[in-house]
Amino acid sequence: MSLQVYGIPNCGTCKKAFNWLQNHNIDYEFINTKETPPTREQIENWVKSLGSASMRNTSGQSYRALGDEKRTWIDEQWIEAFAKDAMLLKRPLFVKDGTAVLVGFKDEKVILEKLGI
Repeated sequence: MSLQVYGIPNCGTCKKAFNWLQNHNIDYEFINTKETPPTREQIENWVKSLGSASMRNTSGQSYRALGDEKRTWIDEQWIEAFAKDAMLLKRPLFVKDGTAVLVGFKDEKVILEKLGI
């Protein structure tokens, strides 16, 4: 299994995910989205897998700065926004064998299921 985890190192939720992965002896590659933002093509594929709604970091400043028009945006508009500002992406984002399978880190049962463990 190839697993990439996209996020930022100082994100509390990412830190929890990293600890959990390490405690379960799961190998992963961390990709810092501030240093290496995802490509538009990657984001398009992630939106196809997960939908744009689940990928939105609604608690961040970047999201709040978008204004009220964001409420009516379609996936294409979200893809464009995510590509311009990776801070709009909810973290962490898990990509297993090239396919986005999970965003966020809350329910261990869901995480185990989505990662196929």
